Amino acid sequence: MKKVEGRNPVKEALEAGRRIDEILIYQNAEGINKLVKKAKSKGIKIKRVSKEKLDNLADSYSHQGVIAFGEPIRYLSLEQLIDKAYNETDAPLFIFLDEIKDPHNFGSVLRTADAVGAQGVIIPKRRSVGLTPAVAKASTGAIEYMPVAQVTNLVRAMEKLKEKKFWIAGADMEAERTCYQQDLTGPFGIVIGSEGEGMRRLVKERCDFLVKLPMKGRINSLNAAVAGSILMYESLRQRNYTD
Repeated sequence: MKKVEGRNPVKEALEAGRRIDEILIYQNAEGINKLVKKAKSKGIKIKRVSKEKLDNLADSYSHQGVIAFGEPIRYLSLEQLIDKAYNETDAPLFIFLDEIKDPHNFGSVLRTADAVGAQGVIIPKRRSVGLTPAVAKASTGAIEYMPVAQVTNLVRAMEKLKEKKFWIAGADMEAERTCYQQDLTGPFGIVIGSEGEGMRRLVKERCDFLVKLPMKGRINSLNAAVAGSILMYESLRQRNYTD
């Protein structure tokens, strides 16, 4: 992703130290002086342009009058992600996304993963949204800080983590135990299935166990990003809070 759209995503890209070559700003934009000052302090070229030009360039349809161009965010290999995680903690938390296609869901997962202190997100190369400008916008800047590994085969990635003493739980509404009844601590992976279809059969079979969220209302499922957020925060609670 060489293009960054939106005020906060561009601000976070600057804060994170990503190389930005040029920033296009709507010629009548207001309330943007801090961002411009920050960019100029880094020697970044600023260009004032029309709204029509920004609209034509935008992918996310929510550029807020700002689009930047620069160094793309790189995916990590699974091995790089594991090594980086174990350099930070003895009990990493990874989030697997099984064919999530909605950029807003992916962006929201990145945002929550960063908030709970997860060490990374793992996605398949095929039939899955990648690190796009729309994902960056939905993540509100978390894309700059949350490592993402893109793997050829999600099942093999799960098996690789099991070799590293990870336990892996899949989110499934047919599970017998709720997330509040299951230990979600230690080196751990949480698998979130695709919108509508859930986890694929082989992915589900490779999970060590399945967990569900208790549902008391008439709707029997949750948005993938919302379900993932609840599971991530339950893991955080179990890891850090005992009362």
